Amino acid sequence: MLPVSASYPLRDLRSLSRTCVRISAGAVTVAMTFHDTWDDGLGARGWKLDANIDDPEIIAATSTPGDPIPTSVPVHDILDHLLCGFAPSGHRAEAMALAQLAQRTDTDPTPDYRQMVHEDLLAGRVIGESAYGFVGARLRAHLPPQAATWDGAALMAALRAQLGEALLAELLVERLRALGRAGRAHAVLAWRLTGLPYQGRERIGWHLQRLLEDMDAWVQAQEYPALHGEIQIRTDSCELVSRNGYRLRA
Repeated sequence: MLPVSASYPLRDLRSLSRTCVRISAGAVTVAMTFHDTWDDGLGARGWKLDANIDDPEIIAATSTPGDPIPTSVPVHDILDHLLCGFAPSGHRAEAMALAQLAQRTDTDPTPDYRQMVHEDLLAGRVIGESAYGFVGARLRAHLPPQAATWDGAALMAALRAQLGEALLAELLVERLRALGRAGRAHAVLAWRLTGLPYQGRERIGWHLQRLLEDMDAWVQAQEYPALHGEIQIRTDSCELVSRNGYRLRA
């Protein structure tokens, strides 16, 4: 991920480059870039937010929605990370963003939290901060003081030895839930700064998802290897303005 700042996982939209994000009366403009194959070591096809391009944890994605949540990764990156004022990557930031996604779509974030625990956290892979700082006071109580210097794998191995894997996994899920709840106040404030309605995220997400589907169909039909454009997000519509002047609206 990007170099960790003292404010991680929170960020102020006003501090980002205006070439990436602009806030104006009644709208937020977000720059995005498409590549048929990204030269980032991953080679995925799809879109990235320009604000996130330098983050190696970010994988390009298309408008394909998740299952069962009818929203795509780019929508999640825009509405639940960027406009909520959360960093684009890192487990603490993702826990907070997933809580916002769950509220926006009336779904349960627990399956995603469990996936994070079993794919990353139990193995000691914590992005954005030290594992010792991430696990919180409840789990740190089971560790010796010197654990503050341990890597993630050693720290999780010690917790597993103390608690057993099943209990440790449940406590990590609960930790992610708590982090998700803790991010809500910042998300509400960040949306207030955009001028867009926090309670209107579901409708904005619907428009944004439709637009991204049209964008994918367009770049495929035109066989563009790469494209840069800006999405103008309003309460009741979203519009792409590409660098070549082409417009799409949903």
